[in-house]
Amino acid sequence: MPSLIDLRRRIRAVKNTQQITKAMKMVAASKLRRAQERMTSARPYARQMHRVLASLATRVDPAAHPLLAIRELTPASTTLLIIVTADKGLCGSFNTNIIKAAGAFLVESPNPCTLGLVGRKGRDFFVRRGFNVFFERIGIFQKLKFDDARSIAMTAIEAFVSGTADQVILAYNEFKSVISQRVVIEPLLPIPRAEVEAEGEAAPLVDYLYEPSPQAIFDDLLPRHVEVQVYRALLESNAAFFAAQMTAMDTATKNSSEMINSLTLYMNKVRQAAITREIIEVVSGAEAL
Repeated sequence: MPSLIDLRRRIRAVKNTQQITKAMKMVAASKLRRAQERMTSARPYARQMHRVLASLATRVDPAAHPLLAIRELTPASTTLLIIVTADKGLCGSFNTNIIKAAGAFLVESPNPCTLGLVGRKGRDFFVRRGFNVFFERIGIFQKLKFDDARSIAMTAIEAFVSGTADQVILAYNEFKSVISQRVVIEPLLPIPRAEVEAEGEAAPLVDYLYEPSPQAIFDDLLPRHVEVQVYRALLESNAAFFAAQMTAMDTATKNSSEMINSLTLYMNKVRQAAITREIIEVVSGAEAL
């Protein structure tokens, strides 16, 4: 049976931990609000841009631009998988879920994969296990900027255009609500094509009238589309991380309260048992005299 001093020390340690988790919850809640505002502002533009360019990609010749080129995947083709994780932990299963989903994709992929790792947790996991890493970005979530997304997008575009990668896949956590995040694995390059249907049959491919030339529009618009989609994924992942961290710290705070109550009750029982034993000893000594 532990002594009263040991129990008091343990209760004091749990209370100190509770103060830390409570403070981390408040900080995560504050950062979540700002991250959620940025994500909500970027979503409509990114989704509308994706819808328009997916429709455009359906109607134009894939040879019109390198980012539209659809390559036939063979066992020798290479896939660049960009995995977005967090730089920190203490966020429940946030990092575990995306790493597990990415690992399942790597196992099931018929093509060899090279990795683009965004976030320290994903970098540490995959590098330690000897996966082929094409690039990595660490520490960008401290002050997330559009330039960070542009750098990642340009690296992916160069790999795709040069033939280093035959397709580029993006894996990240999508923010659904404060208590819910969804792992998303979606194609980034080539530009996904929309399925256009009319009256139950495939609609005929109709070209657009371009001003200026199609090449000038594609050269400016398609790389920007890739940058915007990467930026949206980073914002989604950042907001989802703070939501997961806030939820995890709230749960830890509640668990520490329950542990403190349990330890306090146990300490009182130990103290009462010690007092009872001393009273019995005194009474027994008095009867002996």
